[in-house]
Amino acid sequence: MQARKRIGLVAHDAKKAELLDWAREHRDQLAAHELWATGTTGAMLADALDLDIHRLKSGPLGGDQQMGALIAEGRLDALIFFADPMSAMPHDVDVKALVRLSTVYNIVLACNHTTADFVMGSPLFDTPYTPASTDYSSYLERVVPSRIPES
Repeated sequence: MQARKRIGLVAHDAKKAELLDWAREHRDQLAAHELWATGTTGAMLADALDLDIHRLKSGPLGGDQQMGALIAEGRLDALIFFADPMSAMPHDVDVKALVRLSTVYNIVLACNHTTADFVMGSPLFDTPYTPASTDYSSYLERVVPSRIPES
């Protein structure tokens, strides 16, 4: 992980204003990094803060899956995801997949304002960092029983 991080920014509708407030607080620090965001969130942040943000599709229209692909491809170092725990989401499985992929690929994940503040305030954030690697070789090499069709 380089000093210049690749950061994903996502917020549910009820949390967009809170993410914007948070991003305002950290605007100068965010500007030094490569930013990715889902559709509406990315447009809101880019317009309000004059930041260069790679915009994906809206979350429910595939943006969450695009963000997940960035994680799986090793193209994101951190995900700041202000999720609304009080609202049911039609794309809840996509949201869960983002959290799961962040865990599988051992990237930084902040799901609320306080955690995001701690991440940005970490002395590790603006420096090169080598995350602990996770070995999935036993999973990839496992023997999967085959099923023989009955005649």
